[in-house]
This record gives sequence, C-alpha cells and structure tokens, in this order.
Amino acid sequence: MARFYASIQGSRGEATRMGTPASGIHSHTRGWDIGANVRVFDEDGEDVCYIGISGGSNGAKLSKCVGTLTAGNAGEYTWEPAA
Repeated sequence: MARFYASIQGSRGEATRMGTPASGIHSHTRGWDIGANVRVFDEDGEDVCYIGISGGSNGAKLSKCVGTLTAGNAGEYTWEPAA
C-alpha cells in the first residue's frame, strides 16, 4: 500500500496515482478562474496536508495558502489557518 494515494474522476474516467514519503503527492484542480492546490507530504514522520487556492487555468497570478492540516502520530489533527 502506498503512503500517499490520489484519485481523480473526469470525462475520460478515473485515474489514480501513488506517492512515497520522499515524493509526497500533489494535485492542482482548476477551472478557468479559480483552482485548488493540495499537497500531502511527510514532515518528521507526520502526514501534512497543504491546502491553497490558485488563479485557475487562465494564468491569473493568484496563489494563496488557506492552511495546513497535520495528522499527528497519536491520531490527533492540528489545523493551522494561513495568516
């Protein structure tokens, strides 16, 4: 089983990808004017999920972190909104 796993569904069916602790996994899902960046990666043995927004496919320069969610080793979760 992969440490990180992603699936996506579109008009051409489903696609999946796996990531390792070294690579993590990243998606950039977007419409024309807005998009969402999600990165899940290992940081000191804990899973961290970065969530951000982008300007979408039209090339707008919007890039903003919404926050990060960390899954601790003891099963607790920590949400840190962006400043």
